Amino acid sequence: MKKKILVIGPSWVGDSVMAQPLYRRLHQRHPGLELHVFAPAWTLPLLARMPEVAKSHLNPFGHGALRLMERWKIARLLAREKFDQVIVLPNSLKSALIPLLAGIPLRTGFLGESRYGLLNDARELDEQALPMMVERFCALGEDKNCPVLRPIPHPQLQADGSALQALAAKLGLDLSRPAIAFCPGAEYGPAKRWPARHFAELAKRFDEAGYSVWLFGSPKDKEIGEDIARLAEGKTLNLCGATGLEEAIDLMGWVDLAVCNDSGLMHVAAALDKPIVALYGSSSPDFTPPLSDRAAIVSLNLDCSPCFERVCPYGHTHCLENLQPEMAWQAARQLLAAKPHSAAETE
Repeated sequence: MKKKILVIGPSWVGDSVMAQPLYRRLHQRHPGLELHVFAPAWTLPLLARMPEVAKSHLNPFGHGALRLMERWKIARLLAREKFDQVIVLPNSLKSALIPLLAGIPLRTGFLGESRYGLLNDARELDEQALPMMVERFCALGEDKNCPVLRPIPHPQLQADGSALQALAAKLGLDLSRPAIAFCPGAEYGPAKRWPARHFAELAKRFDEAGYSVWLFGSPKDKEIGEDIARLAEGKTLNLCGATGLEEAIDLMGWVDLAVCNDSGLMHVAAALDKPIVALYGSSSPDFTPPLSDRAAIVSLNLDCSPCFERVCPYGHTHCLENLQPEMAWQAARQLLAAKPHSAAETE
C-alpha cells in the first residue's frame, strides 16, 4: 500500500538542505511514496529542486508566533490530504500542534518542550549516538528503536546551467574568468561571521590569481557585502540581496570553489558538490559539517569554542578575528589544485 507522508520542515536553509537524505530514505523504505513538506517561504526554492518532494506547503508562522486560530485553519486544509504519517523535524511545541489538529494518525518526532500529548511516536534523542543533525533527521525516518542506515548519502541539488547566461547578463557578471563564491553571512549571529577585512584580503588574493569573486547572501547581508567590496578595492561583486535563493543556486553551480561561514549557503554549496573552505568559529563541524567529500574545515579550535552563542560571550570573537586569511587561502589552493575551472568544464 502506497504511503503519504508529511514532513514538518526546518526553519533554516542549511537544515532544510540536511533534511534531503531523510526524504531519500523515506522513498527507499516506502516505494511509491507521496512526500509533502510543510516549510517556510525562504526554503521553498530548495524543495523545488528536490525530486523527492511531491508537494510543498507554505508555513507562514515565524519564530514565537502561536496564532492558534490560523494554525487550526491550516491544519484543516492539511487534513484533506489524508496523510498516513507526519515527521516533525523541529523540536518546538508549536511545530507539533498542526499535525495533531490535522488528525494525522502517526505523529513522529523527538521529545521536547512537553510534546508527549502531541506526538504518538515520540522518540528519545541520544545526542551521543547521533551527534550530527543529518543523523537525527534520518533517525526519524526509521521505525522506533531501529538504527540509522549508514552511510548517510550527501544532499544533492542540481543547478540549472541553461539559466546562467541570462543571469550573467542581468547581474553584469564576467564569465570569461573562473569565479569564487564568498558567503559572508550567517543568519544565526555575528559569532559565526568571519570579519569583512579577512574576506577582503582573501578576495585580493583570488583576483591576483585570475578569479572573479562573487559575494552571495540575503538582503540582510548586503551591508556586510558592501564592507567587503569596499575593503577589497573593487575586487569583488556584491550580489547579497540581488539574487533569490533559486538564482544563487544556479550561479553557485558554476563557480570553482566557495568560501563560507557555517551558514545555509555553505550547505547549498556542499549539495552542489562545490569544493568548500568552511570557516568555523562559535559553531562546530561535529554537529553541522558541510556534507561533502571536498570540504576543508578551517578553525582555530580555541578552548572557548564552540560556544554556540549568537554573540561572543567574551566580547572578542577571537575564534574568527584571529583566523587569518592565509589559512583560508592555503586550504583553497589545495582544493583548487584538485579541481579544474568550471569554465573549462563547460566547454
